[in-house]
Amino acid sequence: MGINIEQLTQTAVMAARAAGNRIMQVYQSADFGLEYKSDKSPLTKADKAAHDEIINHLKNTEIPILSEEGRNIPYEEREKWEYFWMVDPLDGTKEFVKKNGEFTVNIALIHKNKPIMGVLYAPVLDWMYWGNGTEGAWKQEGQQAPFELKLDNKHEVKTIVVSLSHQSEETKKFMQAYPNANIINMGSSLKFMLLAENKAQIYPRFAPTMEWDTAAAHGILLSLGADIFKIPENESLVYNKENLLNPFFIARNK
Repeated sequence: MGINIEQLTQTAVMAARAAGNRIMQVYQSADFGLEYKSDKSPLTKADKAAHDEIINHLKNTEIPILSEEGRNIPYEEREKWEYFWMVDPLDGTKEFVKKNGEFTVNIALIHKNKPIMGVLYAPVLDWMYWGNGTEGAWKQEGQQAPFELKLDNKHEVKTIVVSLSHQSEETKKFMQAYPNANIINMGSSLKFMLLAENKAQIYPRFAPTMEWDTAAAHGILLSLGADIFKIPENESLVYNKENLLNPFFIARNK
């Protein structure tokens, strides 16, 4: 299957922005329609509306879609996919409910277990990130002109970013190895983008995540020369596993 990565990236950017607009409609309303899934994670009207919007934009690409809020697709079906979209319509639902603005729309294109493109949009901030191996990585703030992201090649760890909602004992122990580092707490996939913008050098995650939580940011980081390494193997995260749960990981420059 031949693809046009630049065209698909722009399709994903438009899908993410449209989903963000739907999310903001709910965010500014009085009723989030909050309910809880079987794993006790929150679900709102915004998750569902963003999912529908993204599906509407991506379905014309004729590439299969795996979304957190979509149907449970059997491994026997999806293991045959060469390319597929990995979607988290609203990453950081807890942050959405808290109304702290730190949530994102995540869309990735996966090819043979590896993200080859990622789009990440923060609707409240109106920050759009995207990246692929052909065009590099970019950020657009509001209506300003997009600018290219470039990683600083210095490997000194000055700042560590950690999860706002998941602080494990392993994370605290990890941070002890960097006593002089600054610590930033943040929600959702925006943590990865601090690495992309050289505002942090490392992100350890010793708590559960799913593939759709990391895929879009992973695609952007790979286009910059950074990666997400599973612990303890120190190998890049892979996607479309039978079990979509990620192992613990560290995101950093290669």
